[in-house]
Amino acid sequence: MDTSLEKIADPTLAEMGKNLKEVMRMLENSQRRIEEENGKKPVSEDIPGPLQGSGQDMVSILQLVQNLMHGDEDEEPQSTRIQNIGEQGHMALLGHSLGAYISTLDKEKLRKLTTRILSDTTLWLRRIFRYENGCTYFHEEEREGLAKICRLAIHSRYEDFVVDGFDVLYNKKPVIYLSAAARPGLGQYLCNQLGLPLPCLCRVPCNTMFGSQHQMDIAFLEKLIKDDIERGRLPLLLVASAGSSGVGHTDKIGRLKELCEQYNIWLHVEGVNLATLALGYVSSSVLAATKCDSMTLTPGPWLGLPAAPAVTLYKHDDPALTLVAGLTSNKPADKLRALPLWLSLQYLGLDGIVERIKHACQLSQRLQESLKKVDHIKILVEDELSSPVVVFRFFQELPGSDPAFKAVPVSSVATAAVGRERHSCDALNRWLGEQLRQLVPMCGLAVLDLEVDGTCLRFSPLMTAAVLGTQGGDVDQLVTCIQSKLPVLTCTLQLREEFRQEVEGTAGLLYVDDPSWPGIGVVRYEHVSDGNSSLESDPEGEKIHTGLLKKLNELESDLIFKMGPEYKGTKSCIYVGMASDDVDISELVETIAVTAREIEENSRLLENMTEVVRKGIQEAQVQLQKANEERLLEEGVLRQIPVVGSVLNWFSPVQASQKGRSFNLTAGSLESTEYTYVHKVQGTGVTPPPTPSGTQSKQRLPGQKPFKRALRGSDAVSETSSVSHIEDLEKVDQLCSGLEHSSPEAHCPEQISTAPAPTARQTETLQNKAQHPEDDDPQVEGLERLR
Repeated sequence: MDTSLEKIADPTLAEMGKNLKEVMRMLENSQRRIEEENGKKPVSEDIPGPLQGSGQDMVSILQLVQNLMHGDEDEEPQSTRIQNIGEQGHMALLGHSLGAYISTLDKEKLRKLTTRILSDTTLWLRRIFRYENGCTYFHEEEREGLAKICRLAIHSRYEDFVVDGFDVLYNKKPVIYLSAAARPGLGQYLCNQLGLPLPCLCRVPCNTMFGSQHQMDIAFLEKLIKDDIERGRLPLLLVASAGSSGVGHTDKIGRLKELCEQYNIWLHVEGVNLATLALGYVSSSVLAATKCDSMTLTPGPWLGLPAAPAVTLYKHDDPALTLVAGLTSNKPADKLRALPLWLSLQYLGLDGIVERIKHACQLSQRLQESLKKVDHIKILVEDELSSPVVVFRFFQELPGSDPAFKAVPVSSVATAAVGRERHSCDALNRWLGEQLRQLVPMCGLAVLDLEVDGTCLRFSPLMTAAVLGTQGGDVDQLVTCIQSKLPVLTCTLQLREEFRQEVEGTAGLLYVDDPSWPGIGVVRYEHVSDGNSSLESDPEGEKIHTGLLKKLNELESDLIFKMGPEYKGTKSCIYVGMASDDVDISELVETIAVTAREIEENSRLLENMTEVVRKGIQEAQVQLQKANEERLLEEGVLRQIPVVGSVLNWFSPVQASQKGRSFNLTAGSLESTEYTYVHKVQGTGVTPPPTPSGTQSKQRLPGQKPFKRALRGSDAVSETSSVSHIEDLEKVDQLCSGLEHSSPEAHCPEQISTAPAPTARQTETLQNKAQHPEDDDPQVEGLERLR
């Protein structure tokens, strides 16, 4: 590239190209070096200081920019755009720098250059996306183009709007129709930009009986239009979707165009599926968008162009109205907005543009075909194979439930069951989305909440693949990760209802229905004083649950236990995580209940002991004081005088016994220390009660972790051994009886008498072996013993 820059006659352009290349090289190398340092963050000197009088060189300033960009990154890099910008991205960045340089030219050269840039870009975009005889408006904010189109529609339908202003709108209010599947906040933005009240917006519901649930209900729309006309309102504009913001569905644009022509309504189309207009094969629903009055394109994310402007193509013959609406401008700076696209489109060429859009569509089709073979994965948009958006979710049809959540239940119990299943699947899908985004970040998955279908995962490669560099191998890895997570999801969903029933049937435990938790469930232990404590202060409950959490984590099971915050007025709870294998729910709930009860009893025992000790000390002080008073009366007052008492004690010593008190913690009572001083031995006192034992430890096989269901193989072996042993005994009896009937000596009394009769010990041994077949010997050895 350096040799090509040398051929440029303008030294400023050549220097600009070199500087841009050097800056991008520094930033890219810096990011690679940061990722290779295993999470070590560079020192960021982003504290603002006084502006230096002598100034700084460009390298120092770029170093500061680099520190500000990467100094506050988390351990996992949140953005890899700098690595995947590519040469076409460098051209877009060069366009922003070049625009500032071009603006310094004289007015005549600037006018000619900006006119050429705008006309070339408009012509290329019209031909690429099959929009004939249209004009272009380049804007930074994606919704800005639609706001300008609304202004143009108002000026077109209200001829006196320029003179009378909003008085004209008051007499005949305009109505803007938006689909219920439109992007959130679009209607509020349009009202703010146009100065219209919110009643000027009309949300059109999607289909409920026939067709897709994400497409606009055309019959209902026509009814709304007729009602507005009867009320004296003016239907102004309709916003249709060619790839909705949610699931990527395309409205029936051809039918909507006929309806708009019938009632003289402006039709505007937007959506990610408009990118497929550049391909050789385009679906009829998307192709109908080329006949609309205006459309908004976002080629920046489609082609991986950073900071590229959005484009609104529109058809209108009156240049004065477009100028008043703000769609055209005589300022050269406004025309220079097209410069980044002008440079990037030339660099990519038609083949490069088509190849990137085609690659994104192939990625979506590859994922869609792979997910069709995966169980428990539902694809929301299966009828549009050309859609570059794949929206899917995990689901599992439990017995007696409707997987689509569309059935009308006949009882409140069924309604509650369906609602719990819906919330459970939503929580699991959120967890799945977070896991997949961490495991396969190159796919750029997004988690979205839909009103009808719930929480879903969206794969939109047209918006992410060019920036993240998504390839087919990344899609295959995504499918593999989904398959690896399905056993955990299915097992957890099956155990949630069992866990709820088991907790509700256990005394002392409260089941907390937290729909946002993706694990088995949430449980709370209700201690004795739980009803007396408030939500703000529950130290005893927090202490019990903290100890319970510690005990559960010490069991080293495969389950994850957490202590979450309050949820809807419920105090501290224990959150049980997801299960990857069959879990014995009854043992789990019993362990939680018994462990929490032990912690509460031990805590209460300690509190009672503290009170007993305090009272014992007070009683001991009173008794010692009484003992001192008795000793004073017994010895007399003279013995208490220092000098006289010593002489008197020398002539007549007093044999005073040492009396003291000891506190027995076990009995909770005071005892005399006379026995200790006499026998020189500490008293044994009362035998302490046994420590309360916890739940009985379940017999586990070697290597079996807690809360795992016992393998049924050992039971099967035991039953098989028992049956085989009984069969052996029957065979022995038949053999003996056969010998008796076949042998002539069997009827001889002498032969019978000579045979030794089994002793009582042998008989007892045989009976024990019949009862305990697992300790049985082989059949041959049993026959030898009988003989």
